[in-house]
Amino acid sequence: MIVEGKAALKRKNGTATRLSGSLSLWKSLKKDKYLYLLALPGLLYFLIFKYLPMWGIVIAFQNYSPFLGFGSSEWVGLSHFVRFFSNPDFMILFRNTMAINLLNLCFFFPLPIILSLLLNELRSELYKRTIQSIIYLPHFLSWVIIVSLSFIMLSQSEGIINSLIAYFGFAKIDFLTNPNIFWIILTVQSIWKEAGWGTIIFLAAIAGVNPQLYEASRMDGANRIQQMLHVTLPAIRNVIVILLILRLGDIMEVGFEQVFLMYNGAVSNVAEVFDTYVYRVGIQQGQFSYSTAAGLFKSIVGVALVLLANKLAKKFGEEGVF
Repeated sequence: MIVEGKAALKRKNGTATRLSGSLSLWKSLKKDKYLYLLALPGLLYFLIFKYLPMWGIVIAFQNYSPFLGFGSSEWVGLSHFVRFFSNPDFMILFRNTMAINLLNLCFFFPLPIILSLLLNELRSELYKRTIQSIIYLPHFLSWVIIVSLSFIMLSQSEGIINSLIAYFGFAKIDFLTNPNIFWIILTVQSIWKEAGWGTIIFLAAIAGVNPQLYEASRMDGANRIQQMLHVTLPAIRNVIVILLILRLGDIMEVGFEQVFLMYNGAVSNVAEVFDTYVYRVGIQQGQFSYSTAAGLFKSIVGVALVLLANKLAKKFGEEGVF
């Protein structure tokens, strides 16, 4: 009887706790209804365009036919993954994707941090705003325009750079069809387009640094460079770590539009990445299940890297993403 009474009391307390939690949630929703209403368009966007399409992942395990649909297509298990990993193209795709992303990670990722530190040191507010506006501008240009400008500058016959090279008596360089410099061109384009825009987050983080830290460092005799290294950088270290973790999650992602527009037969061996491969095999050849398996592999690697990087960040005393 005592045991039954305790069990009944436990069930009663559990029910009361759930009711209390439901009431608290409803009370919170009612109290902040306008904030939730403001967030509703963003939530609907992610629900409709991000979460609902995830149902399509199932076709990676099927011989999907648009006429049969998800429910009636034949299930084949992991056969598409086995085919993908045993394909000779896999190592080429993996090499190209990793090489481009590692170049971006080494050269593109640190540049917004450096630019932010330099902009923060400018004394003239007008000069600072002018520089910011100039370096933000390329972000608003489409990749079509960026690539078109690249062709204008790098074309072997009429390019501005090759015209200058020829003017000084040197032989023209075939930039656009040279596979040895294709990855470098992509990295420079990414830096040109997005480095300025990337400073926004770091400048916001720098703006939140306690001014008393700078005053204390000046009293200790620190110059501007020492303040930058020993006050500003440690203060924004958490932001840098979080963005680095998120960047590692996209290590298998390469801008499809950029690579697709720069792609040509002469550089195909170094330009074919997972994104262009999925487009070519999935859309152009109609191998929906096989291309979905390739895309799912990218996502799994990205999630695994985020989890690993987040765990390592916490192990070394950083906050991490979650």
